[in-house]
Amino acid sequence: MTALTRFAHSRGSWFILTGTAICLEAAALYFQYEMKLDPCVMCIYQRLAVFGILVAGLIGMTAPKYRLVRILGASCWAVSATWGLKLALALVDMQNNPSPFATCSFLPEFPIWMPLHEWFPAVMLPTGMCTDVPWRFIGVTMAEWMVVIFSAFLVIWLLFIVPMLSGSTKPSLYK
Repeated sequence: MTALTRFAHSRGSWFILTGTAICLEAAALYFQYEMKLDPCVMCIYQRLAVFGILVAGLIGMTAPKYRLVRILGASCWAVSATWGLKLALALVDMQNNPSPFATCSFLPEFPIWMPLHEWFPAVMLPTGMCTDVPWRFIGVTMAEWMVVIFSAFLVIWLLFIVPMLSGSTKPSLYK
């Protein structure tokens, strides 16, 4: 078993994934409440995608030695990171090519049975506009940084998917 496979089967790898998502959620709340940057509806959806990555890490942490648990965690990770990347790219497009005909809604379109913006308005209620660019770091907007972050999540997922899904826990006779 390679070191990467051992790491992918360890609780520590899933803990790092969970911790990264928690740090991103904390950063989002810092930007919202300390820096007074109002999140738009696309930002809220991206928060939900990061929360999906957090859930993926928690799933993987429960029992990383079992292949089924790793498959569930990896699937949630891939879906959340892909959805987040799609949202971030759409937001970058809205900000770079503003149009009065292509705007985002003022309220998120959560299912009627799960109105997160009503249950958790401090975290899930959008108060900003998608076309606003209130913050840049090194000349890169927050939406562009989210493209980088979600892309990194997907690249790391690609690096880990084969070791995660491998079931070999027996030492090799040929090493």
